Amino acid sequence: MLILSSITKAFGGLQVLHNISLAIPEQRIFGLIGPNGAGKTTLFNIITGLLEPTSGNIEFLGHSLTGLAAHQIARRGIARTFQNIRIFKDMSVIENVMVAMSRQARYSALRVLVPPALLKAQCGERSEARSLLARVALAEKAEILAGSLSYGEQRRLEIARALATRPKFLLLDEPTAGMNGTEKHQLMEDIVKMADGGLSLLIIEHDMRFVMAICQEIAVLNFGQLIAQGTPEQVAQTPGSYTGESLRELL
Repeated sequence: MLILSSITKAFGGLQVLHNISLAIPEQRIFGLIGPNGAGKTTLFNIITGLLEPTSGNIEFLGHSLTGLAAHQIARRGIARTFQNIRIFKDMSVIENVMVAMSRQARYSALRVLVPPALLKAQCGERSEARSLLARVALAEKAEILAGSLSYGEQRRLEIARALATRPKFLLLDEPTAGMNGTEKHQLMEDIVKMADGGLSLLIIEHDMRFVMAICQEIAVLNFGQLIAQGTPEQVAQTPGSYTGESLRELL
């Protein structure tokens, strides 16, 4: 579904990524792990068009994404969340989701000019937004300000907003940050349901228990290089596959 071919990224004389090649199939939960500064978020930014690779190519469903702007890539079916939460804190929870639905907005000149038609379209979008909030256990908080949510709830709101774009491929950057054990377990179940529903996911995460429990395949970056790839069991048995923690001890 997503093919990265020899992706390299340099900022001046600093080379952050070195010839990264990955192939992620459909309906796959794929983990991307490694220590801080390994280049994981940089790779996310390249996939989603926030950065251009110095060299290499990205293909999504057989079409090159290289050189496309972020909004063009989003329209092709790729959505993401961010390591640093980016929600509209002064808007309600449901309004945050409805903003993300603008690409699918069912507005026309007729509906704008005819109030009943406009109201019907808005009601439909609001209903869809509530359904998305229900998927991340936030339906009961739809009308409150997004800024009043807990950190973990804001994370879930970001996921709902990403789902509102109806992606085929979803990238989650440290989705469990700020979540307690119960919230992590619920998120794990939600991610499995997303994959079962046809969505492919690429996840950056530092919680190794979460990664090992949910990901079907894992790639390990260190100092911008791909040093291991395979099933969780294969990666755990690769010497030096994760700086800072022993994956084998967490199995």
